[in-house]
Amino acid sequence: MFSCGRPLREQNLRNMMITGKTGVFFMVADPIDQVRTPEIFNQVFEQLNIDAVMVPLHVKADHLPETVRSVFESPTTRGMVLSIPHKTAAAQLVDHLTAGAQVANSVNAIRRKPDGTLEGAQFDGIGFVESMDRYSMNYRGKSVLLIGAGGAASAICTALAEGGISSLAIFDVDSAKAGKLAQAISQRFPIRTTVQENNDPAGFDVVINASPVGLKESDPLPVPADRLGVETQVCDILMKNQPTPLLRAAMAKGNAVLPGFDMLILQSPLFLEFFGVKEAAEQLRKDDSPARDLLFPHELRGMVKSAA
Repeated sequence: MFSCGRPLREQNLRNMMITGKTGVFFMVADPIDQVRTPEIFNQVFEQLNIDAVMVPLHVKADHLPETVRSVFESPTTRGMVLSIPHKTAAAQLVDHLTAGAQVANSVNAIRRKPDGTLEGAQFDGIGFVESMDRYSMNYRGKSVLLIGAGGAASAICTALAEGGISSLAIFDVDSAKAGKLAQAISQRFPIRTTVQENNDPAGFDVVINASPVGLKESDPLPVPADRLGVETQVCDILMKNQPTPLLRAAMAKGNAVLPGFDMLILQSPLFLEFFGVKEAAEQLRKDDSPARDLLFPHELRGMVKSAA
């Protein structure tokens, strides 16, 4: 059981000891300030006395190949988690892909195998649908509008297609990118998949922002909120500025909403298991409430209610 006697950040600062034997995990993104994965990893490492640490690494897209090669040259590197915008590119940099990563053509975790080769996996989609299930947000048999066509978006729509949605429309400012993803989904799954010409959410049962729109305060809404249906479920996977302006606007209309924190929490045991840290994975599966308390600000506590 996790101990919550002192503030978690204070516990980490006081108790986490970095030594020459400490295993290092990297969190790689551009930008980097929105990522929350290090908080979960370091929390569970500290609580279970695991000699490991996760550090954020700000890496531009052009430097990703050399970064991946370089950090995995070190035997103390235990694994890497990737976020915007590296997930699709990372799939081309590893020697092996798990089945889920192959289907999504996207990677958000990399590990070194015993033979020295690199293997990539993708857990965004699993984390997302498990989060929807946890909060009784039904997607089976529903029409979905997905905003974005990057690595996380491809994993999410793959998981939703496997989960039995009725139709999928994809909008991205890069229409060719959206078309490529739509074609990949339609070739693998027997659902109607289209490229949306605009970001109008009218008529959809589920609207998901899986794009970077919203990371900056100056960003417009990913979709016009006044066009959301009364029963539309609205999800935003961003880890920054939550509740995002999109979710605030949807909440004001009375729509059911889901922030991205829970998607991260539910895939964290999968990350840890993939990296061979089974004790930490098992602990999070038994009780992830400390991670939820860590990530969900007070004002978000009432946004979603668990089905459990």
